[in-house]
Amino acid sequence: MAGESATEITRLLQAWGDGDERALETLIPLVYDELHRAAHRYIAREAPDHSLQTTGLVNEVYLRLVGVRGVSWHGRPHFLAVCAKLMRRILIDFARSRRSLKRGGGAQRVSFDEAVVISNEPRADLVALDDALKCLEAQDQRKSRVVELRFFGGLSVKETAEALNVSPETVLRDWRLAKDWLLCELSKEHSHGA
Repeated sequence: MAGESATEITRLLQAWGDGDERALETLIPLVYDELHRAAHRYIAREAPDHSLQTTGLVNEVYLRLVGVRGVSWHGRPHFLAVCAKLMRRILIDFARSRRSLKRGGGAQRVSFDEAVVISNEPRADLVALDDALKCLEAQDQRKSRVVELRFFGGLSVKETAEALNVSPETVLRDWRLAKDWLLCELSKEHSHGA
């Protein structure tokens, strides 16, 4: 991202945080491609019959952002972190509503491992992952945030470090430990559910 564009994004975030509603309208076109790529990564992990599309997910994020007031934005990484959290919530809400409609019938569980993190394989069970992330958050909030930003937000190690105000080495360590912990949790849940 060019320095001028990053400066403009920061300026717009500050203006929006100060109550300028029009700043969000100007901001969204500047970050739309990044949000669309992140949404595409999420949707690519879903089952082929998933009815929420990439553009729909970005639109849902925008609708939720419209209601946000008084946030003290700390730049682009912070904004993308919030958007990642919103995308996660939207997808989890969508998955939970579909699951409740099916009453659990046919739900497929997939372990959280390297293949899920770095591939575009569909059918990652976001509800199980969300439940495991909530358990991790209760034990170690920063590791949970690292997973959320990297897995759901698609942020790089450097961007995650900036968003969390830690070193890239800390992000890498937390990422590795969190993946191991989540793999163990999801394996236990899968063996109990089988």
